[in-house]
Amino acid sequence: MSAQQAAHLLDSIRAGIPLSRVGAPTSGVPGNGGAAGREARPASESGSAGPGAEGARVPPRSQRLCTLLAATAQAHPQRLAFVDSPHKPVWSGRPAITWTYAAAAEIVGRLANGLRTWRLAPGSRIGIALAGSSESFLAYLAVEAAGHIPCLLPLDLDEEALLVAVQAAALPAIITQARCGALAPAERLCRVAVRYFGLRYLAAFGPDVPDGVINLDAMALDGTGGPHAPGPGGLISFAGGDPARPVHRSGDALLAAIAVHLVTARVLPGDRILSLLPQGDLRGLVTGLGAALVGGAGLETLPVFEARSFAAALDRPFPTRLVAPAALERNLAASRLPATLDSIVLAHRAPGRLGPRWLSPEAGRPIVDVVAFDETALLTGVRDANDVAVTLTYPERGHLFSTLMALRRDADGRLAFRGRACHAEPLQRDIPLTEMADAWTAAAFLTSIEDGQTLAIHRA
Repeated sequence: MSAQQAAHLLDSIRAGIPLSRVGAPTSGVPGNGGAAGREARPASESGSAGPGAEGARVPPRSQRLCTLLAATAQAHPQRLAFVDSPHKPVWSGRPAITWTYAAAAEIVGRLANGLRTWRLAPGSRIGIALAGSSESFLAYLAVEAAGHIPCLLPLDLDEEALLVAVQAAALPAIITQARCGALAPAERLCRVAVRYFGLRYLAAFGPDVPDGVINLDAMALDGTGGPHAPGPGGLISFAGGDPARPVHRSGDALLAAIAVHLVTARVLPGDRILSLLPQGDLRGLVTGLGAALVGGAGLETLPVFEARSFAAALDRPFPTRLVAPAALERNLAASRLPATLDSIVLAHRAPGRLGPRWLSPEAGRPIVDVVAFDETALLTGVRDANDVAVTLTYPERGHLFSTLMALRRDADGRLAFRGRACHAEPLQRDIPLTEMADAWTAAAFLTSIEDGQTLAIHRA
């Protein structure tokens, strides 16, 4: 896709128009455009690409994922938004629920209204320590709708690491759950709260919410909705999962990262994204919740992987876009994949090696690679088209997106990024994120060729 189309997509997102209302982007990548279950779009909705990225009109930068949810809920209330795996009760004690956009928007409104009763300054940081099922997405969107900034806390952090993360991000409130397998996240965070007095509010989804912890199920069931509060959007996450390294990404930078990803990893209205990724970082958010809400698609996750549930999820008769860790590529190549599987997104993390490859693109089923460079940038490419290995080796040949994202490789192999989609900075207390500057930022990575054929990404 051209820089003009990428800029047009970002403008549409900022204006609160999901792809379900403006038409999906066309990337020139082969895809199964006629799969069953998608909604036909009138020709009048498709339109042509807007002005180029350099000359694009910049709408007010106040758009958030919660408003995209609300827009699709109004236009297509019965479309599926979030789907829990059937074995969710086993590891969480909570029912597996299938949420329509309308139902999800209603619960997000109720939770947001409850969060606004907390005595927090507008734009406060609220931690989200959840497993990556539907509660994670409802909580994230509710924090946005309440006018605050979500902070993604990896659920597997131990008590000491959680304390470091909460202090580094200066979190006054955290949303979590009572059970996750053998873990008891709410109890663990109660102990963190005793050690960090700045943590004033701790809320959890049940069952068996500990004493002194706010019960979010009661808030959702007994509360009432309301209009969304204004807020900055964006998020806080942790570079490399390091609890001492929180990173702040603005709302506009988050939307730009989603737009850049989607111009390659096509997601159409009525699709289903089936994600096996953890949802506690930028990579999981952009390829999961962000892609689903911008595309007007549904999102199903398997936070605790179980082979039979995965096989059953793949076999459902819906157009499906699978998002999986790259480590599973060989297993997927040896598996029977259904005809309804429209694409496979393989998620890599730098440092690492891009190869060997076991999956090859087929007619109507592209293979998409997405590489995460800490929490700074996501590089997405389609094999046999705008391949990420080629882009990383010869950036001048890559299909990048002008002011949204640019990549440079120096003579020594070191990488640098530039553009809105790469604008993230270390979080510093009481210091706002600087305005996006059109300057190159050196990445902590370099690339080299190993064995004459495998691209390796190393720490610089």
